[in-house]
Amino acid sequence: MATTSDIRNGLCIRYNNDIYKIVEFLHVKPGKGPAFVRTKLKSVTNGKVVDNTFPAGRKIEDVRVETHKFQYLYNEGTTYHFMNEQDYSQIQLEKAALDAPELMKEGEIVTIIINSEDDMPLSVDMPASVILEVTHTEPGVKGNTATNATKPATVESGAIVNVPLFINEGDKIKVETTKGTYQERIKE
Repeated sequence: MATTSDIRNGLCIRYNNDIYKIVEFLHVKPGKGPAFVRTKLKSVTNGKVVDNTFPAGRKIEDVRVETHKFQYLYNEGTTYHFMNEQDYSQIQLEKAALDAPELMKEGEIVTIIINSEDDMPLSVDMPASVILEVTHTEPGVKGNTATNATKPATVESGAIVNVPLFINEGDKIKVETTKGTYQERIKE
């Protein structure tokens, strides 16, 4: 058993007869009244995100988990296939268990969180950022850069990311996986 002081991003807890992963949390100590922890929980079974507030010091049931490195192989519809880097065993996960499936390209190394009690995969953690190649975008208009103007660009994984006007087809860009936003252009 853990308490609300042990809450951190990525912690898996048992709540309302389901297993949830903590996506965001905020410890709040108002000037009047008791302290509490405001959380955003994502269900690892169906992907639903719920907001919840725990009173400070409340006991929560944490779930023992293991993390393993897996390589993303391919997807068939909503089923994604991964291979363990140590023993080369393969597992399949549904799209709901993934945080940003549209930003994964084949061969990407991800961390999969597995429940130690029943060896069931709970969720997939992407790296903080990924480098993707722009496959399609409209050319930028010269002289249209007075403001931070952006344009949509399709990357090699199929996702659409808003990028600055100077990005062209064939450029490699760094994309933040948590928000799906452009960070910088990568020069090789």
